[in-house]
Amino acid sequence: MAKPQRRHKLMLLSFVASVILPSILTALYLWLVAEDQYASRVGFTVRQEDAASAVDLLGGLSSLSTSSSSDTDILYEFIQSQKLVSDIDEQIDLHAIWTPPGWDPVFKLEKDASIEELMGYWEDMVRISYSSGLIEVEVRAFRPEDATLVAQTLLDESADVINELSSVAREDAISYARDELDEAVERLKEARETVTRFRNENQLVDPQMDLQSQAGLLGTLQGQEAEQIIELDLLLETSQQNDPRVSQAERRLEVIRSRIAAERQKLGFEGGTGPGGQAFADLVGEYERLTVDREFAEQSYVSALAAYDAARADAKRKSRYLAAYMQPTSAQTAEYPKRATLLMVTALFLFLLWATVVLVLYSVKDRR
Repeated sequence: MAKPQRRHKLMLLSFVASVILPSILTALYLWLVAEDQYASRVGFTVRQEDAASAVDLLGGLSSLSTSSSSDTDILYEFIQSQKLVSDIDEQIDLHAIWTPPGWDPVFKLEKDASIEELMGYWEDMVRISYSSGLIEVEVRAFRPEDATLVAQTLLDESADVINELSSVAREDAISYARDELDEAVERLKEARETVTRFRNENQLVDPQMDLQSQAGLLGTLQGQEAEQIIELDLLLETSQQNDPRVSQAERRLEVIRSRIAAERQKLGFEGGTGPGGQAFADLVGEYERLTVDREFAEQSYVSALAAYDAARADAKRKSRYLAAYMQPTSAQTAEYPKRATLLMVTALFLFLLWATVVLVLYSVKDRR
């Protein structure tokens, strides 16, 4: 049999020193020093509820609760944000939870760790999976109740974020309608004040009614004028010369005609003036313009109020909320660290590293 050469003994010695001994030390550390870690899992998604209105119900329409992928994306990024880690640390003290009393320099968090170091440790201890709008989070800690506490706090903070997003969305939905309503109210108030000021300045409640009254009076006078002309013509045909009835009829006709002229001047048909020194026609035209402005303001107000009520109703029907399909679990058995897996990975890595070095050395020796 061939006797082992010196290089074989050196190779065996290097294998023991590079692979066997580190693997034994790793096993001792994993089983004797490393603290047990318990996992708590929680799963949730963001749901948007679009409740049917009364009109929809009468029309036979229905709506379903659907998930909002954009909100879920926001929540997924928020769970990995420094703000969430900082807020949870202030509430339940993550430094104390992830710093066990024993000596474990590999798996525990340093007591005076900065927020950046805490963020890196958070990524190791909090694993997030996101698929089809569903988020599942696995939280690890050195005590099962601590893992459940961190998972529950994370769920509560996520729910607060979604509620805030929903509140902002509702406020945005009705803010524009509220601004339009405020403008319509101010426009209506100004239009009504203008009409009231016009009435006070001209001492008229409704110029159109006064115009109708004046027009009615003018029509009556014109009718009397026509009757008086006919009566005068009859008297001229049947009466004798110097008949006093003719002179009285003529006088009566002149009075009627002068009254008609005065009324026409009052109406503004011949440059006359009404109350306040202004022609009645001009007053009526000004009042009609103000009335049209007021009616338009009233219609705008009604439309803005209807739009505001519709926006509020729509905002109330549409609400997003955090739906937890899996509440934070409470572990009974430590799942981490996965000692056998870590030992196998470490031993394999050491063996590959040792084999690579040996092959390189043999290759160098063969070239000499």
